[in-house]
Amino acid sequence: MDFKKKISCVSFCLLLILSVIGCKVEDQSFNGDFSDYAEQQQGSADADDNESSVQEQPVVTEPAKLMLPGQTDLKINKNEEGGFYLTLNGEPFIIKGIIYNPTPIGKGYTYDFYSDPAKPWMIDGILMKEAGVNCVRVYSAGSDLQKVREFVHDMYENFGIYTIVSDWLGLWALPSANYADIEFQNRIKDNVVNVVRTLKDEPGVLMWILGNENNYTFSGKIGFWTSPEIEQIESLRDRILKKAEIYYTFVNDVAKEIKKIDNRHLISLSNGETSYLDIASNVCTDIDTLSIISYRGKKFGNLFRNVKSSFDKPVFLSEFGADSYDAFEGKPSQEHQIEYLQAQWDDIKENMVSDTNFSGNCIGGIVFEWTDEWCKHDHNFQEGWSIHNTEGGWSEGAYYFDIRVDGNMNMNEEWFGIMELSPEIDANGINTRVPKLSYYKLRQMYTGQPMPEIVKENDLPGMTEHMDEAVFE
Repeated sequence: MDFKKKISCVSFCLLLILSVIGCKVEDQSFNGDFSDYAEQQQGSADADDNESSVQEQPVVTEPAKLMLPGQTDLKINKNEEGGFYLTLNGEPFIIKGIIYNPTPIGKGYTYDFYSDPAKPWMIDGILMKEAGVNCVRVYSAGSDLQKVREFVHDMYENFGIYTIVSDWLGLWALPSANYADIEFQNRIKDNVVNVVRTLKDEPGVLMWILGNENNYTFSGKIGFWTSPEIEQIESLRDRILKKAEIYYTFVNDVAKEIKKIDNRHLISLSNGETSYLDIASNVCTDIDTLSIISYRGKKFGNLFRNVKSSFDKPVFLSEFGADSYDAFEGKPSQEHQIEYLQAQWDDIKENMVSDTNFSGNCIGGIVFEWTDEWCKHDHNFQEGWSIHNTEGGWSEGAYYFDIRVDGNMNMNEEWFGIMELSPEIDANGINTRVPKLSYYKLRQMYTGQPMPEIVKENDLPGMTEHMDEAVFE
């Protein structure tokens, strides 16, 4: 094998590894062209099949797409071992994201941050960039798409941060979503296509996500819907499976419509855990990636294996994390939050393509979430939006440190942020951001920077008031 080609293979593996920890490397032997790289590696194998000191990674890539100046080219790559990884404009790319829904204290579900004249993202973006965040996920595009374009543009141009644009697909619509209703389907489809048409040429758009935890409607856990056809099915299990088929077929129809006007951005199916993916895999042929919402404690168990066996597409965690409140002790616990975040990110990395795992199918993750949201416990109780509620909203035994609380309701929805909100309003007109330990842990996860020694719980500066004094090493 030619020595330079050996170095090229090793360099590529190093690029992927260093990308995980946020290091920037100038590599002269790998030029970012994966099609050329694949030809080089295949040529080396043909020349000397017996020499294999470095395992080679031929790459399958899609045909080149017409690119306009400034546009983003995010591609899925698959190697011979069935592993998936992303390249962005020819460079290895790992999703290092954060959920962004910066609801101020005293505001609720009607708050539209895109239209907030204070532009909270202009402060948050500074902190995100320092932490190595390369993309934010927003749950919906809101009603004023020009304001959304402004947000996407600001995040990309000022901070180099991309936006993953999601759509609920009518999950919380009024009247309630009914995926068996053709009129409802068409209305949602038209809305999504309008969002894509308006935003698709913004360089800061990374990809589209369809849905969130909509699969929980199949059993009626949330958002019950049905039809005469479904009700004629005697078996409850078969009724649920029919709903899954109807919903995932609809999602694929939406994906088809998107690709008619935008063939450059990837489209992801969002799912709560891995349930019903065997059905989705049969009908969602136009979906590019899976984005899974999972809260399984420190590890994700068999999640990545389940995806590979049931729906062999690249997968990322579109929500993961831990809250910073110990329901059993009845007090905040930032140490537990960072312990879980680190373990979860380690598990994500272990399931990526690397020099020790050529068959990895994970392409990154998105932490839930940027700021605490004081309105989450009860969206309908406006008086409670100004109170940081400490009641558990749901139970998950894998977060074992506080599962012993009465009733086992240990998950505190208002405490998942990596930024606390202070009631104090800063000079920019937003609640002062106070970074938790988890902000610095995220920075360590995404960039490799160590946790600052001076950072102690309950002894952290308000970042927007003391930007010059903030601990940025």
